[in-house]
Amino acid sequence: MDRPQPRPRGDFRLFLPIGTRWMDNDVYGHINNVTYYSFFDTAVNRYLMDSGVLDIARSPVIGLVVETGCHYFASLAFPDDIEAGIRLARMGNTSVRYEVGIFKKGAELTAAHGHFVHVYVDQASRRPVPLPGELRRALEKIA
Repeated sequence: MDRPQPRPRGDFRLFLPIGTRWMDNDVYGHINNVTYYSFFDTAVNRYLMDSGVLDIARSPVIGLVVETGCHYFASLAFPDDIEAGIRLARMGNTSVRYEVGIFKKGAELTAAHGHFVHVYVDQASRRPVPLPGELRRALEKIA
């Protein structure tokens, strides 16, 4: 198996700024690994909200995370400004795989990158449902 390598900006379709916080640092003086998963979630959900396809309180269909993964390449620490690059890697009938790259502001290569998979479910029953058309259209813009 090939060793993962940092990815360039060109691999991602949309970039969103994310500020780091004092509490993101761990005792080793860099952003704790678990915080990167929060960055992934923040970037994707911000895109969905900005696109008008996610209203956390009222959307009848929501995405639940069923898989995640991340590779780390360079340390980031508060007060670094970062950018999250996102792209759609795969869209199925009821699920979506997003890829997210975390960049120090202005950097060409990822400090970390990874993925997560949303399975879209009916908010009330929590049963999988086909992706709504408006969600599909929003996701195609980042494919």
